[in-house]
Amino acid sequence: MGRCYLPHNCRATTEHYLRHAPASPLIVLGIESSCDDTAAAVLRDTGDGPADILSNQVYGQTDLHAAFGGVVPEIAARAHAEKLDVMVEAALSEARVAIQDIDAIAVTAGPGLIGGVMSGVMCAKGLAAGSGKPLIGVNHLAGHALTPRLTDGLAFPYLMLLVSGGHCQFLVVRSATRFERLGGTIDDAPGEAFDKTAKLLGLSQPGGPAIEKAAIQGDPTRFALPRPLLDRPGCDMSFSGLKTAVLRARDALIDRQGGLTRQDQSDLAAGFQAAVTDVLAVKTRRALQLAEVPAFAVAGGVAANSAIRQALRREADEAGASFAAPPLALCTDNAAMIAWVGIERFRLGLLDDLTLAARPRWPLDPDARPMLGSGKKGAKA
Repeated sequence: MGRCYLPHNCRATTEHYLRHAPASPLIVLGIESSCDDTAAAVLRDTGDGPADILSNQVYGQTDLHAAFGGVVPEIAARAHAEKLDVMVEAALSEARVAIQDIDAIAVTAGPGLIGGVMSGVMCAKGLAAGSGKPLIGVNHLAGHALTPRLTDGLAFPYLMLLVSGGHCQFLVVRSATRFERLGGTIDDAPGEAFDKTAKLLGLSQPGGPAIEKAAIQGDPTRFALPRPLLDRPGCDMSFSGLKTAVLRARDALIDRQGGLTRQDQSDLAAGFQAAVTDVLAVKTRRALQLAEVPAFAVAGGVAANSAIRQALRREADEAGASFAAPPLALCTDNAAMIAWVGIERFRLGLLDDLTLAARPRWPLDPDARPMLGSGKKGAKA
């Protein structure tokens, strides 16, 4: 069945594209701008095996935020607005396709820093309106949660630990649109705790790689750091108290000796990393018992930590579940995962139009109780 292109002033409808959609291959452009990475990617799905990642362009903003010890939303939004068209052009060029060859445009519509999300959505809307291509709004968390289907062809259902800078939750992924949350963090996400701890120790940002590097030379048993919530049943986690314990240990050293030595930094980093790893491992064990599914996957930026990844693999092995973890480049924010969700939603006929709105909050499991409270804009997670 051939591709159908709408006039630029024609509003696309789900029914129209279901009648004219290509059976295969399906080529989707993905756009991601939810935090501090501006990304664009092109995927081709033939329906037979994993999709081909034709391009996956990512522009990081680490240097822009380095002086501030964290991501500054206004700076991030401005950088996204300046780089989105550049990244889309680079992705199309690397994939050797033109916008006319694209079957759909998928974009992160939330959750995330609202300025960045809005920049991406507006860019995607402009491309959709100008090219007559269908538009697909994607939940950024679904991008991470469905990545193992892109990389490993994982079948439903499976247990997913989504562990990143802004989120941490256990999800039973039952379909491309149905996610059941078993638990998550009630305060700081692990990635946020890594960043804040690295700042406390005088290490560079982003904190995850800095902590992991410092921990190699450290003694994880030197400081008695807590493992929060292990004394409580269930799969909920907390990392704020662990961060505070590192702060107190650091301050005690500074009071006693006037500063931190390189070994102090390494030992505190190793102790912190070990505590996070232990919490994630124990909670994973519980989640696997509750989920009763044949496979366990992990995704998100913190999944790039080798110590954490090894511990989670051991838990899966002991539970008799297969283990899947995306390549490191697909653990952090990227547009390939957004394009993949676009492919899954396109094949289900789930399209959007130009009324698509950016959302700062967008829980994957709308029936689960809010983890971090809620307000006029809805549940945070």
